[in-house]
Amino acid sequence: MIMGPKQLGHLVIRVRNLEQAEDFYTRILGLKIMQKYPGSGLFMSANEELSHELAIFRADEDAQGPDEKRVGMVHMAFQMNSLDDLREIHQRLKSNKVKIIGYGDHGLSLGVYFLDPEGNEIEVYYEVPSSEWISDGEHLFDQKRMHFGDKKKIADFLEIADPHVISQ
Repeated sequence: MIMGPKQLGHLVIRVRNLEQAEDFYTRILGLKIMQKYPGSGLFMSANEELSHELAIFRADEDAQGPDEKRVGMVHMAFQMNSLDDLREIHQRLKSNKVKIIGYGDHGLSLGVYFLDPEGNEIEVYYEVPSSEWISDGEHLFDQKRMHFGDKKKIADFLEIADPHVISQ
């Protein structure tokens, strides 16, 4: 057996407006600043037992933003402790007029997809414990019996007006 890493340790991104990123990732997403280098970078974490999970560095003001036609990261994802926590952060996103770009019910997880002020895609999600995963489909994310119910039930729970925006 090939020895592999323990886990993904952290992501590093660049932004044009570091102060705006600091506000977004602390006030909206709830990350804690673990180390700050004023004007140049931030090290942040949801888990204060880790030195950082996300590092953010200042890019030039004229730097190009994310582009789905280029190779690179699609999104970063933050796991929530419970469905109630997911609903709470979803409400915070809506009340702060954050651009929500989608919802995904993957059978074993339920996610909300949105953009940070620089256009980086982020997902917040709840995933059921692995002991509750259902393996009745062709692959891990193809589960015939959904943990979270139909689109209407999910829309009611997250207070989404149109259940058709949820992908299953």
